[in-house]
Amino acid sequence: MKLPFLRILRSDGRSGQMSEDKGEKLLELARRKGIFWQSYELYGGVGGFLDYGPLGSLLKRKIEEKWLDLFVRKQGIRLVETPIVSPSKVFEASGHIEHFSDPVIDCRKCERKWRADQLLEEQAGISGEGMSLDALEKAIQENRVRCPECGGELGHPSSFNELFKTTIGPYSENVGYCRPETAQGIFTNFRRLSESARGKLPFGVAQIGRCLRNEIAPRQGPIRLRELTIMEIEMFFDPEDQGCDELDRVAKETIRILPQELVSQGGKEPIEIPVLEALEDHYVKYAWNAYFMALAKRFMSDLGVPEARQLFLEKGEHERAHYSVQTFDQLVELSRWGWVEVSGHSCRSEYDLKRHAAFSKVDLSIFKPYRSPKSNKLLKIRPEKAAIHEDFGKDERLVFQLIDESKPEELSEIIEREGAATLSRGAVSFKVTARHIRFGQDEVEEKGRRLIPYVVEPSFGVDRILYATCEYAMTEKKDRTIMRFPLDVVPVQLGVFPLVAKDRLPERAKSLESSLREEGFTVEYDEAGSIGRRYARADESGIPIGVTVDYQTLREDSVTLRSRDTWNQVRTEIKDLPELLRQYFMKKIEFEDMGTLIRRQGSE
Repeated sequence: MKLPFLRILRSDGRSGQMSEDKGEKLLELARRKGIFWQSYELYGGVGGFLDYGPLGSLLKRKIEEKWLDLFVRKQGIRLVETPIVSPSKVFEASGHIEHFSDPVIDCRKCERKWRADQLLEEQAGISGEGMSLDALEKAIQENRVRCPECGGELGHPSSFNELFKTTIGPYSENVGYCRPETAQGIFTNFRRLSESARGKLPFGVAQIGRCLRNEIAPRQGPIRLRELTIMEIEMFFDPEDQGCDELDRVAKETIRILPQELVSQGGKEPIEIPVLEALEDHYVKYAWNAYFMALAKRFMSDLGVPEARQLFLEKGEHERAHYSVQTFDQLVELSRWGWVEVSGHSCRSEYDLKRHAAFSKVDLSIFKPYRSPKSNKLLKIRPEKAAIHEDFGKDERLVFQLIDESKPEELSEIIEREGAATLSRGAVSFKVTARHIRFGQDEVEEKGRRLIPYVVEPSFGVDRILYATCEYAMTEKKDRTIMRFPLDVVPVQLGVFPLVAKDRLPERAKSLESSLREEGFTVEYDEAGSIGRRYARADESGIPIGVTVDYQTLREDSVTLRSRDTWNQVRTEIKDLPELLRQYFMKKIEFEDMGTLIRRQGSE
């Protein structure tokens, strides 16, 4: 999402041409090195679908594993996996069939279809998100927005639902939809999940999975996809006890936010504020939301995106999803695409559980015990049997049933106000008065209460995060491209190179490659071309350490290690290599600690 009012944040002097060049270079490198490319190239490509090559698949998996470690394992959150296809009833209940739509507009000349609000933003610098169709049409006409393909005049915008529709089995009436998010699979399993959590709040459930959104006109390469991978958490908590036990861990950590309160006043600069202050000042309403926002900032920082290139933008009332009571989008700045959302942080309140309870007729509340039982007085209805028998005769049994089904407070109020209450079933009705009913109070002991939890949801787009990781990893040194991936997500950890492809060096190098794989490292072997060209290829693939087997290896059983980032080289014995590498990738030692320095940043 490119936000015109945030362009002021670009303060590093980069020109648009330079940014475009970097974006083109990255896309070219991604195709050439096997990170990602457009799907179905053989048949001309299909917009909104992306294939990951050997490097990209490993990088994607490593990012997912890093997220699982930070957001699931370390938080004690449960992990589930649910189907991609759901029966239509699920999305009727969730509101997606009614609300999951975007405005589509067609060109009267070439008949291409476009997303109307995006064209308005791209050509006029006006955010059309949340606008009504009439307001969009007026803004498009006033700003002379035209078809990007042929320059033709645009027609009238209409609403387009972006759910992918299918059928389940051979029956056309058995309609299903592909999920646009993983969340509904968690909500529909809430009863079982709450049982596994022993009914104790708060508890969180996470899921990583493929989702489909039938985007109208995806034209932003890997940024806007029809098939994507989402990592989501649904954190369930008591709406009357909204505290977050983990908040102290991040309370003093600062986040850069742009609240709607400031945006509505014309504010363009985000504020940098400690997490606790953001809550106390009511910029962020829910403690769990603030907590996950702080973790999300750490997550993107660890992937190489500086804090100054991140911010949390609060969405306005008409921009939020139908289920949200407050949403912050985590944006990162990308050279080609501008400010792009990589995660969303929403409070969904009890919306989803209430809707599924209503549509399924299944109680999705949870029992929360009090610390100690409470004594309460409850209003009770006490029927006067003799009066009811005398006045209603053969209908007395039905009258007793209707009285039993009535709510004491409502019945008492009506009789006190009007002198009588009418009880009905179908076409039959009876009038009851104070002669037929007395009210009294019973003292009861309550051990707890039933409630429908609130839900806070941090949701991350893996594909956009992967692209951002690649962009911030991409650097140049002496006209070489280097992908400086963080050590914990790097696709290939080691490159093994024989100095020359003769004199038993390839055989020794392949043996070393095999033993390093057995030790659990991801390794690439390369013997083609000069050693300098192989180092350059390894740098482009982001391989942090090159292991060179040379003639000294045959004599002393030692190898040369080369750093991707500094080009420094050290010599170390092969027997020590696995443990040294483990220490290095766990960030417990620096590269220069792995052996004897033999070469410092040569010209290569």
